[in-house]
Amino acid sequence: MIERLAIIGVGLIGGSLARALRAANAVGEVVGCGRSLDNLEKAHELGVIDRFTHDPGEAVAGADMIFLAVPLGAMRTVMAAIRQRLDTAAVITDGGSVKGSVVADALAVFGAMPPRLVPGHPIAGTECSGVEASFAELYAQRRVILTPLPETDPDALNRVTRMWETCGAEVTTMAVAHHDEVLAATSHLPHMLAFSLVDALAQMRENDEIFRYAAGGFRDFTRIASSDPVMWRDICIANREALSAMLARFGVEMTGLAESIRRGDGVHLLEIFERAKSARDRYVDSAP
Repeated sequence: MIERLAIIGVGLIGGSLARALRAANAVGEVVGCGRSLDNLEKAHELGVIDRFTHDPGEAVAGADMIFLAVPLGAMRTVMAAIRQRLDTAAVITDGGSVKGSVVADALAVFGAMPPRLVPGHPIAGTECSGVEASFAELYAQRRVILTPLPETDPDALNRVTRMWETCGAEVTTMAVAHHDEVLAATSHLPHMLAFSLVDALAQMRENDEIFRYAAGGFRDFTRIASSDPVMWRDICIANREALSAMLARFGVEMTGLAESIRRGDGVHLLEIFERAKSARDRYVDSAP
């Protein structure tokens, strides 16, 4: 049971956590914090939070669990704002998509990794944002990756693990650097492809006709290009080494594919497509 949960950033991710814990009767009071008064008022009206404030320090006072659901670019500022107001037993975790930057921010603010800070990343979301997009089932049968460090308090890790399991998630642990490499390939790269494809087509003179005749496959693939641009700018900067390496590798693949198409090399094209279909089918069959 979480007695008081402080959520800094009451949007899709933070709001869905509060809804899931409320549905499981696993939280007492929920305090929300953010910059948008309209969003906080809506969160209170919907019953996602019990009260709210614009001051992160005030939000975390007396909280036994703190969830940082802000863009990566704001993480260090928020940590600095809450540093002096944390209860000694408070557990802190986050939902950032890049763990290396979160650890770096914590070291810069606290001088050392706080034992009660458990970096985490729920692998869940939609292209929508804001508390009105949140829902209690977002994390059901989805994966949450925690990246504890040697300094991490086992009790804090256990509490965060149980919190996410209460939401219906499957929790795994991973090293910080490995997490960022894996997410660069499986999440960050696909978003870059969707953003760049839509942007490239939008700049073509015939873009109205192109989008008018776009089929379902185009809509499905590019859906994630409707995601929050500020959040994805921050993710790119925070994970730039792993993501740029993955983009370079993909660029080589695309160059080879273009050459096979130019040559009319049907044998090689079929080999690529069959290999991709087999890998995709295995992924779908094994997915939770």
